[in-house]
Amino acid sequence: MKTFVTGATGFTGSRVVPLLINNGYQVRCLYRASSDRSTLSNPKIEWAQGDLSDTASLSSAMQGADALVNIASLGFGHADSIIRAAKDAGIKRAIFISTTAIFTQLNAKSKKVRVAAELAIETSGLKYTILRPTMIYGSPRDRNMWRLIRFMKYSPILPVFGDGKSLQQPIYVDDVARAILGCLKSDITIGKSYNIAGKYPLTYNQVIDTIAKAMKKRKWKLHIPSKPIVVMLSLFERMRIPFPIKAEQVLRLNENKDFTYSDAQRDFGFSPLAFEEGVRMEIKLQ
Repeated sequence: MKTFVTGATGFTGSRVVPLLINNGYQVRCLYRASSDRSTLSNPKIEWAQGDLSDTASLSSAMQGADALVNIASLGFGHADSIIRAAKDAGIKRAIFISTTAIFTQLNAKSKKVRVAAELAIETSGLKYTILRPTMIYGSPRDRNMWRLIRFMKYSPILPVFGDGKSLQQPIYVDDVARAILGCLKSDITIGKSYNIAGKYPLTYNQVIDTIAKAMKKRKWKLHIPSKPIVVMLSLFERMRIPFPIKAEQVLRLNENKDFTYSDAQRDFGFSPLAFEEGVRMEIKLQ
């Protein structure tokens, strides 16, 4: 089967493409002229230049492919273009990566776009599967856990905005890649959407304690009320003063983000790593 992959050069895509090739799939990857393709040097990869916002070039790049694996973010409004291109190219089977962030109670800017993208996929006529991972971690390219581990490496004190009791359930990047492969192999996943997450949820306090234990270092948590921090960060954002974290990130940290993956486990054997297993591997890369 020839599979067309968008978002191939990204953090998750760079783990999905080798897995597909190793399992006998022919892979063609979309790239832009500015893309860094150094993480994907396998000569078996076929490359096609194009842009997600240009349906004509995208359709041309997809010609001859049997399936689409769309790892590129659905939060930028390109879903309609991708769907039209896939249908024009005669693609029937499609896997789309969304996110459990669509369930946030916050008024996040991208939520409306992502929800609309999922609706467009569901009504597209494609033999689709939607996968919604929680926060993905597992390499220097992840934007959250890597930074936290690096900070903990040098600081004995960890500021925690809020009580740290909200649940997190981060998923290791290779578990996302294996979920994509599992869906491609299983027709029972057609027309369905799945939440995928780490083996079990932890509070943010437990996330810190787990990392500290893996590092074999003692760390102290300094709990800071979240409301004044959110007010301060919101003011900085209105004044366009750069800061390493956003008000929305603090609010999300104090929102439960735990999800059952029982449907994925039943339909395609999804069996993710526990956080302590995944984070030990990430720490070794530091």
